[in-house]
Amino acid sequence: MDWEDFEKELFKRPGFKEAQEETRLEYEIARALIKARIEKGLTQADIAKRMNTKQSVISRVENAKTVPSLSFLKRLAQALDASLQVQFKPQ
Repeated sequence: MDWEDFEKELFKRPGFKEAQEETRLEYEIARALIKARIEKGLTQADIAKRMNTKQSVISRVENAKTVPSLSFLKRLAQALDASLQVQFKPQ
């Protein structure tokens, strides 16, 4: 079974699609953080040091285990030397 077939099977499971939608924001934040961090050539430890926090905190965000606060996202943007943008898009 390839990934596409596996993914199709997952979406057939009761409640899977709803659960995925509930965690979509966490995964979008995680993907954005990982992409920005890698593009800057930084490690989780580098970001944590710049934010005066623990590497495990960055790991939890990258693993979509938490929804960071707006103040955390602002600090994260500073640590990445980036700007933070929030958008509302039609569904």
